Amino acid sequence: MKSISYIILLLIVTFGNVTAQQTPAKSQTKAISITGAIAHIGNGEVINNSIIIFENGKITNVGINGSIPSKGEVIDASGKHVYPGFIAPNSTLGLVEIGAVRATDDDSEIGGFNPHIRSIIAYNAESKIVESMRPNGVLIAQTTPRGGWISGTSTIVQLDAWNWEDAAIKTDDGIHMNWPSPFTRGRWWLGEDPGFKPNKKYQEQVTALTDYMNQAKATIKSDVSKENLPHLSMKNIFNGSQTLFIHVSAEKAILDVLSFAKKQGLKKVVLVEADEAYKAVSQLKQQNIPVLLTRTHSTPNYEDDDYDLPYKNARLLMDAGVLVGLQNTGQMERANARNLPFQAGTVAAHGLDKEKAVQLITGNSAKILGIDDIVGTLEVGKDATLFISIGDALDMRTNQLEKAFIQGRDISLESHQTKLWKRYSGKYGK
Repeated sequence: MKSISYIILLLIVTFGNVTAQQTPAKSQTKAISITGAIAHIGNGEVINNSIIIFENGKITNVGINGSIPSKGEVIDASGKHVYPGFIAPNSTLGLVEIGAVRATDDDSEIGGFNPHIRSIIAYNAESKIVESMRPNGVLIAQTTPRGGWISGTSTIVQLDAWNWEDAAIKTDDGIHMNWPSPFTRGRWWLGEDPGFKPNKKYQEQVTALTDYMNQAKATIKSDVSKENLPHLSMKNIFNGSQTLFIHVSAEKAILDVLSFAKKQGLKKVVLVEADEAYKAVSQLKQQNIPVLLTRTHSTPNYEDDDYDLPYKNARLLMDAGVLVGLQNTGQMERANARNLPFQAGTVAAHGLDKEKAVQLITGNSAKILGIDDIVGTLEVGKDATLFISIGDALDMRTNQLEKAFIQGRDISLESHQTKLWKRYSGKYGK
């Protein structure tokens, strides 16, 4: 009996100290008016002394303060800033918790062609990493699979939910394809010679992708082979109701992708990463293909690249009329996703207009992901997914959120990181 009591006590002590994710906020029950703030609409416009009203999770009024009466609870945000919730495309948020713990890693499947795999099934809405996005204003993400030539489907989620069903904004929005590189670096662990050189198997790999697409088309048109789920799952990229996100980098590969998309008759294509897209702007504009650009906070790929190319890449594309958004794939991509606004700030510091930089992670990303009818800008009829910052949200020194709302719900901005900060902030002062 005594041993049982010790076990119970141990369980209480152990689990009583576990910090769980914040409980998702309750649905909005009364109208809320935010007055006096500098409103960054997300489409390039700014209202310096604004009023924003939302009810039942939807924005009902946006205008100049005083032009319309406030309603319900009034939040005086004079001198502060209001933004639409920032969007993190092409992210493995919720699919991996601890990279070194295999049991928490579920971002890829075995095999090269997995268009039927749904990443959303593996999404962990209670991830502590997901929770840490919100204090910087990242409130929406595209949870995306990795691996193989065709990785599977992504889904767009809001970052305050009990489970993936509650989190999903747009399920299975697109299929992700990884285009082969025309060049290769010697992989010593496979016994290859070191150095940067042409990929001798490039054309063979492109042919394999092309053949798979043609086989999928044939299966979809045929009355037989209806059990081929991977092929049948490609149907929506051919009829235009689903986007094909093609992950590609080098100029030659980008040009080959554009030719591939035209020959396949694909209606919705987005290039992801696309470091050298600035070398193919005329073709991108001609085919009306948007780009989710590689991480801004990175180094140039080649010795003869401009030192600041990653910082000004988005501006080069936007100046040429290409629709551009920012994404954050790369090392520590999940933890770094919270720095997305500061990447946009770096782009602004290197020549892009500040409000256009805001668009990179709000209105532009929403258009590219096909969710601009519900989020991405502060406009009447859209979800009240927005936040109030004390200062400029693209500057890490002044990005200090006071309030954040997802679909009108007043969400918590606490995380295990903010709790640790509060715990240790006075340690050395004492």
